[in-house]
Amino acid sequence: MAAPHQTRRHDPLTLEVVQLIGEAVARFHAEYEEAASEHALTGAQARLLSLLALEPLPMRRLARKLRCEPSNVTGIVDRLETRGLVERRSDPGDRRVKVAAVTEEGRRVARSLRESLNFARAPLAGLPEEQRVALRDALRVMVGSYGGGGGDGD
Repeated sequence: MAAPHQTRRHDPLTLEVVQLIGEAVARFHAEYEEAASEHALTGAQARLLSLLALEPLPMRRLARKLRCEPSNVTGIVDRLETRGLVERRSDPGDRRVKVAAVTEEGRRVARSLRESLNFARAPLAGLPEEQRVALRDALRVMVGSYGGGGGDGD
């Protein structure tokens, strides 16, 4: 019987990298929450708004991308819709399906959120391009190899 594929590295370099990734994620998360609160949004509302700024999405796909229940997405969309940041539309490909889409005001708020996230910009800008490319590629490998990838399967 073959053992499941697992890579466990406990060498000091790997442990330091894991710790640094954790610190970076915590700092990014804190900055994201702060940026969201400056727009009177929760972190979940800000993440949903940012996703919808890329493209309109059906509620079920939003739930998969946010890794939460569709009923939670419905509540988040309801609150954002009340504020005029998103709207529900019929899916052009299947009129029985409703998609959530940003309004112009929602797009403006999403852009402002994105522009206010400065935590990693300055340090990254100071790295030579080849180091940024190497970091990007390493992160892509990590995200792609974790539990089915970073996407939603669509």
